[in-house]
Amino acid sequence: MAYPLVRHRRLRSTDALRSLVRETSVGTNDLIAPIFVTEGTAVKDEITSMPGVYHWSLDTLEEELAEIVGVGIQAVLIFGVPDHKDATGTSAFDEDGIVQRAIRKIKALYPGLVVIADTCLCQFTDHGHCGVVHTTDCGAEIDNDESLALLAKAAVAQAKAGADIIAPSNMMDGFVAAIRQGLDEAGFTNTPIMSYAVKYSSAYYGPFREAVHSTPQFGDRKTYQMDPANAREALREAQSDVDEGADFLMVKPGLAYLDIVRMLRDRYSLPIVIYNVSAEYSMVKAAALQGWIDEKAVVLETLTGMKRAGADLIITYHAKDAARWLKGN
Repeated sequence: MAYPLVRHRRLRSTDALRSLVRETSVGTNDLIAPIFVTEGTAVKDEITSMPGVYHWSLDTLEEELAEIVGVGIQAVLIFGVPDHKDATGTSAFDEDGIVQRAIRKIKALYPGLVVIADTCLCQFTDHGHCGVVHTTDCGAEIDNDESLALLAKAAVAQAKAGADIIAPSNMMDGFVAAIRQGLDEAGFTNTPIMSYAVKYSSAYYGPFREAVHSTPQFGDRKTYQMDPANAREALREAQSDVDEGADFLMVKPGLAYLDIVRMLRDRYSLPIVIYNVSAEYSMVKAAALQGWIDEKAVVLETLTGMKRAGADLIITYHAKDAARWLKGN
């Protein structure tokens, strides 16, 4: 009888052996939990398209924070839903804007929790775009350089409020350099920038846009977010942000772009962040609610795949559940 020369199954025969030779692991300290804060009082409203994810007002926010900290998560990403929107998104850089007030509250309650502030204008503008819009004879146009000045103001306001990390998600050209200069001039030279370096114009953002009420009122974001068909362009985008002083590089969305994560991991030594975005979350939740999948198994496999592709950190709406599961709860 002929035998195989190599028996790979020897190392798969027991749980202990499989654990011993496991190449990739996901830990609670790899996870970043997004939070949606909104104006009002006594608000804890579930987002329809994102079961288990809520809008929180400042007076109810402590409930969410206590749960996040209680499961061992060390970092949160803050998104604000304002009650006032205008053409230039002024509440994004108002010292009393919802994000700035939320940051101050979080740092007062949990000083050791890492607070990451999403820095964009789309949820604060009445047109829903990530920059200043001008109307020309050719139609509406996003003014790149004018937008940079406002984004830098927003970043400084967030840093003043106590944000530990600034995470600009706007995809304007030169945004890392503009924000770095703004932070440095305001005395925040040690505040790192987690750049949404490679952000695609994706269909996977639908539930998020419901959550922050940021659907564009006209057109789309294809003139500043990346074409999903392009990979080499991702390297150009990332290189620009590295040259401008980014401290982290992010790829968004996650599942359909694991090849991009690997490309960045192979090229750069900076921490790589992946965003497990809203529709990726909602598809899993919808299938789990129907009993079609094992939610725990699918989520942990997905997060492991993201780490295996090269991500150091994972922003995910599954963060609290994943943290519990990783602890065996």
